Amino acid sequence: MRHRKRTVKLSRTDTHRKAMFRNMVTSLLDKERIETTVPKAKEARRFADRMVTLGKRGTLHARRQALSYIMDKEVVSKLFAELATRFAGRNGGYTRIIRTGFRRGDGAEMAFLELVDRIAPPPKPPKEDKKKKAQKGVPAPEEALPSE
Repeated sequence: MRHRKRTVKLSRTDTHRKAMFRNMVTSLLDKERIETTVPKAKEARRFADRMVTLGKRGTLHARRQALSYIMDKEVVSKLFAELATRFAGRNGGYTRIIRTGFRRGDGAEMAFLELVDRIAPPPKPPKEDKKKKAQKGVPAPEEALPSE
């Protein structure tokens, strides 16, 4: 029976699972949004929320605990400086899962795992059509002839 067994195994060994979640949480705190499968996102959410809580504590012991899980010192400094102040008024629920559909190869349900108060990147400029691009480079007939 699985009574009181909290972790989801995800068909991985314990060391692989631990390394995968450490990488996912580090990427999430760095980029503030990652795309993964729904079961992985649900499980990684637990660890990410715990890291934000450590960042909000702000003590040396909390920083060392975060460094033992997150292997990138720049991400830990971002967690304690920027993210801790951003989530100071929130008592939990620092992440959200947005389901995006199914992966084409194997049909796995995909989702975005993102921080709630994420600062959205600026929108990208619209791409130009290839036809318009090709026409831009072609000189007009009057310009093509050298003037005397």
